[in-house]
Amino acid sequence: MKATVFLGAGRITAALIAGLRLANYANPILVHDRHAEKLEELGKLYRVTAEPCLSRAVARAGLLIVAVRPNSIMGLLRQVGEVNRPLLAVSLAAGMPLSKLRKTLGPPVRWARAMPSPVCRTGRGLTGLAFSGLLPTSDRRAVTRLFAAVGAVLEVPEAQFDIFTSTYSSSHGYHDLATLAHVAEKIGLDRRIALAAAAHALADGILSWREGRVPLDELIQEAATPGGIAAAVITTMDKSGYARLVEKSLRAGVARARANAKAQ
Repeated sequence: MKATVFLGAGRITAALIAGLRLANYANPILVHDRHAEKLEELGKLYRVTAEPCLSRAVARAGLLIVAVRPNSIMGLLRQVGEVNRPLLAVSLAAGMPLSKLRKTLGPPVRWARAMPSPVCRTGRGLTGLAFSGLLPTSDRRAVTRLFAAVGAVLEVPEAQFDIFTSTYSSSHGYHDLATLAHVAEKIGLDRRIALAAAAHALADGILSWREGRVPLDELIQEAATPGGIAAAVITTMDKSGYARLVEKSLRAGVARARANAKAQ
């Protein structure tokens, strides 16, 4: 049986493999990386096969997951060189368009893009997928099956992929949690209580929305009664330019993704 092969043994590879193991993923998993210590650690944690030789790793692949940083992917693909058999490959490199991937390592390699969240380690991830219009349906299904094993999957038009990448990151929730708890503590709330309150405000409310059928606008009205404390907080945030700050931040993320692509 051909293996699911990861090129790159970094954090997102570790998170994906953890989620796949949690889901009892049946296919063999093989990982290549030039750092032997990373391969050794993944092997111990998740029972994966380590392959320090790039060419042997690619030769074993039924599905190739290229999980390296954007500034490394072109160099890695050039090292792979010519591939003489049909191969389905998925790039996790932010900002790197399919056209550039195909130009560097083209047919018979067939490309898709994926942007999985590190939360996939728990089986509650979210992965954005971008496909070329030429990619066969069977390939789309194979890629979707892999990432659906570790959470929800969304197909995203490639023209919108950088915006998705800037928006979906779990870093938003972690940063908001840290900031809200820190401010609550600063104005007088116990640290433990502040974290519990902030986590409920962010996680439990959103989970209730995801699992229910009540429109978001109605939930906001329910939670922020006019003239009440929550309404005062939200109104102050809006008047302070909260939406403008979020827009500025997302645009900065999109700009970074596009700069990554241009640098290669």
